[in-house]
Amino acid sequence: MNGAVSSRYAAALADVALEREDADRVKNDLAAFTAAYDSSADLRTSLESPAVGREAKLQVVQKIAARMDLAPAVRNFICVLVDNRRTEMLGEIQQAFHLELNARLGIAEADVTSSRELSAEERKQLTAALEKRSGKKIEARFHEDESLVGGAVVRVGSTVYDGSVREQLIRLREQLEAE
Repeated sequence: MNGAVSSRYAAALADVALEREDADRVKNDLAAFTAAYDSSADLRTSLESPAVGREAKLQVVQKIAARMDLAPAVRNFICVLVDNRRTEMLGEIQQAFHLELNARLGIAEADVTSSRELSAEERKQLTAALEKRSGKKIEARFHEDESLVGGAVVRVGSTVYDGSVREQLIRLREQLEAE
């Protein structure tokens, strides 16, 4: 059930972010506030505790929003979460918002694992190739895994492109064993 609740909040925030043409800032600010919330036991306690009154909670949000220079949409959204006693769902809502926004903007996330760190130019070329192949804008995260020997493994949604030397060697062995 919480997934449905998170999705509703995420969709509402996505509506506001896109209407105000401020999607990137809202996404970044919500992620920054969520990180602060996750890393501060005091902040979590003050926003989740029934012993802390609504006005005091909203003052905490206003002070932090001002200090972090959060977009008004994010500040207001966090106040709504406080009013509806949903702050404990902040991380889940933030993830749902990220996915919702990317879906609406036609952005696909890609996880790229390579045997070595890719140069900026290689990352740019790989991202461009993925965008051409998928027809979507790609938001790529890059990782290294020395066990790949060479090449790369790319996951875009549920599709995996395995161009690693390890996978090529496995296929070659299977071919030789079949002969």
